[in-house]
Amino acid sequence: MCGIVGAVAQRDVTPVLLEGLRRLEYRGYDSAGIAVLNSDNLLERTRVAGKIEDLERALQGDLLSGKTGIAHTRWATHGKPTIENAHPHICRDQLALVHNGIIENHEKLKEQQINLGYKFTSDTDSEVIVNQIHDYLDKGEDLLAAVRKTTKILEGAYALGVINKGEPDRIVATRSGSPLVIGVGIGEYFIASDVFALLPVTQKFIFLEEGDIADISRESLTIYDINANVVERPVSLSELSTESTDKAGFRHYMLKEIYEQPTAITDTLEGRLDKGLIVEDAFGQTASHVFDKVESIKIVACGTSYHAGLVAKYWAEELAKVPCQVEVASEYRYRDIFVPENTLFVTISQSGETADTLAALKKAKASGYLSTLSICNVAESSMTRESELVFLTRAGIEIGVASTKAFTTQLVSLLLLILAIARRHGMGSDTEKEIVSQLEHVPGKINTVLELNESISRLANQFANKDHALYLGRGTMLPVAMEGALKLKEISYIHAEAYPAGELKHGPLALVDEEMPVIAVAPNNLLLEKLKSNLHEVKARGGKLYVITDTSAEIDSDADIELLKISPVNEYISPIVYTVPLQLLSYHIAVLKGADVDQPRNLAKSVTVE
Repeated sequence: MCGIVGAVAQRDVTPVLLEGLRRLEYRGYDSAGIAVLNSDNLLERTRVAGKIEDLERALQGDLLSGKTGIAHTRWATHGKPTIENAHPHICRDQLALVHNGIIENHEKLKEQQINLGYKFTSDTDSEVIVNQIHDYLDKGEDLLAAVRKTTKILEGAYALGVINKGEPDRIVATRSGSPLVIGVGIGEYFIASDVFALLPVTQKFIFLEEGDIADISRESLTIYDINANVVERPVSLSELSTESTDKAGFRHYMLKEIYEQPTAITDTLEGRLDKGLIVEDAFGQTASHVFDKVESIKIVACGTSYHAGLVAKYWAEELAKVPCQVEVASEYRYRDIFVPENTLFVTISQSGETADTLAALKKAKASGYLSTLSICNVAESSMTRESELVFLTRAGIEIGVASTKAFTTQLVSLLLLILAIARRHGMGSDTEKEIVSQLEHVPGKINTVLELNESISRLANQFANKDHALYLGRGTMLPVAMEGALKLKEISYIHAEAYPAGELKHGPLALVDEEMPVIAVAPNNLLLEKLKSNLHEVKARGGKLYVITDTSAEIDSDADIELLKISPVNEYISPIVYTVPLQLLSYHIAVLKGADVDQPRNLAKSVTVE
């Protein structure tokens, strides 16, 4: 992975490819490249180990120009981030290919190809694909047939774009396990791993299904399904605009997206509430029928989405009185499972393309669950198409690798889900209306927290020279603390971990000294008194405490305890609101440390491989 762009047109496509790559920068990458067929139908290629701006400088000297081309940003999986490992890959000056995904049987294929006389110039798994396609071309197949035959022997995940100098004005594209879309223009077509790459040139998109192969020329498009049958895939009109990817005056996308949370949450709630109650059809036409039968919930997700699921577990067991298990997708998909009767399987993903979560969903569909429900931000994603029920978070495009508004809108979505199920398990309409009312006030509560931005920025100065941090929480604040620690790790590269505050004496207390800042998430709830005793344990060991609490909590600040106070909030919405100051803290620390906030090292926005 991470980004694919391709084009076949009547114009020079190099600027289109370059702009497409630029728009995919948010996904994270470590090298980039472009290959085009020039006016003499010869392949020309430029690659760099570095950023798009490095590729732009290289292109000024290479002067690539052509009407058919492919481009790629790579996030290293097999092989280091070097020019040799960058895409596109070329075989014998005839064939060029870009690939997202991982080929699991590449070592076996490589050995076979070496025996056939192919020489490898990279350490990637992708190079075996271009060699294999070339081998079929050598045997007399055309590009479409060669790609189709190659995909039959590939094991793993892939999205491919392939061009051949012997068949100019043609791109063959296919996908299995990695996303790929086709942009529809006038007398031109495009491919990309993400619609955002193509917004400057088209608003019309076709989303390839699993196993589809597309034969694309300037004037025609034919799509074949996994069984080689010609199929029609619908053309969707994207509502996104090119302006949605602007920073809107903010220094970083992440800060912009933190400030967009009140609007994003308002959009999540819009049309999902009626007279203070949940509109169950928002989860799908059959949702009410499914919810009537739910006796337990299984949530599977990765990273930030996993933390959202952990918060939902508390809500499910307290409000709906149903057992709820939450599991990391990469573990779930590879173990034997027991499915309790009438269990709803819930997946959470910002992109809807997270490889492990998508694989877990496919496993769940064959495992006897009552139904599957996906909470996702991308309507056209693989996950939404795979799931029986869908709830869209409507967070809008999130470009910063460190998730912010996606997380808080996931929490809102999960609380709506739990309330809908809780109706069947003894929760009265008055309780539902009260929590819904509090949800409607969340945007305003977050705006109040955002007013503390300058105070949080000053607080961040005390972390700039630290190497470690410990986060504490109890109840629903534990997953919030986990999310806060993740944010700090992701963008500032400070090692951080979160612990249940009551577990301090069972090991983490050994780490506490004057060099270990301890951040405690401490709303004024039933667990506050217990948490206070944990804070004293830290203070007694010389630790410096930073406590995020509310104005009604009786916690005194001193030389060892610094307080950040926010307005009191309802206990059920407190995880949503208390997340925001932790996001801001991580952001400002990262800025002070000079880190790449929006594109932190080694990370990708959409994890489409295992």
